[in-house]
Amino acid sequence: MDTIEHGGISTPPAQRAAGVARLSCGVGDGRTRLLRLYQDGAAKIRMPTVAADPLEAVLINTAGGMTGGDRLGWQVDVGVDASASVTTQACEKIYRAASDRAEVRVRLSVGENGRIAWLPQETIVFDRATFARTLDVELAANAEALVLEATVFGRLAMGERAAQGYFHDRWRVRQDGSLIHAEDFRIGPDIAAMLGRPAIAGGAIATATLLLVSPRADALLDPVLEIVGDQGSASSWSVRKSGKLLARLYADDGYQLRQRLVPLVELLNGRAGLPKLWSL
Repeated sequence: MDTIEHGGISTPPAQRAAGVARLSCGVGDGRTRLLRLYQDGAAKIRMPTVAADPLEAVLINTAGGMTGGDRLGWQVDVGVDASASVTTQACEKIYRAASDRAEVRVRLSVGENGRIAWLPQETIVFDRATFARTLDVELAANAEALVLEATVFGRLAMGERAAQGYFHDRWRVRQDGSLIHAEDFRIGPDIAAMLGRPAIAGGAIATATLLLVSPRADALLDPVLEIVGDQGSASSWSVRKSGKLLARLYADDGYQLRQRLVPLVELLNGRAGLPKLWSL
């Protein structure tokens, strides 16, 4: 093992968490069933209710959080006519990084008439954290997706605020081979100052982006706007043979954000509703 010199004393380098997990599902005997499950390192996936349809999957980072140099990868493949709802066991915590950055890579694919709901609980970013996440989604022509990522910069209830750091969130969503949604959200190194700008968040520390790709998107815009209220907004578009609804929210803390995310997810996730691990 390589060592690092500190004042003439040799110490091993800090251990880094790494993990990859992949899940694929398809239809059998009239309901969505697990086809394959691969897990390596700190990345684990559990199905709390085997007979559920849509299939429910819970992502677990057994490292208990992430810091500089940690790497996680998640992949979910939903087959033709299948449906899956994916969440996390708890909020993912991104701790201070001494060097390098923590990274998460997510790949989702959905076949014809399939549907995925990607609904992880909030990511909590601590002061001087450095984090990058990529989300790549491939949808068949008539597949549907509900995608959510929520981020809280610090925990006010614990007297913690993410003043400095770096955060990068990159999304690419394709349907029938065509790019229908792309965004890059970057903030740092002075996170608190940037969030304090009126045109960004006006001092709020909790943010969320929610994307729905579905023919129902336009019909759901008015009730979504009512839930979002004056701390955020939403819009809808026609995309190819489907529709797209995008909502952005911000709040003074994670609790206030979740108070609006819960009814939003219940509205947009159809009969699957709210993930069982979510709560107010």
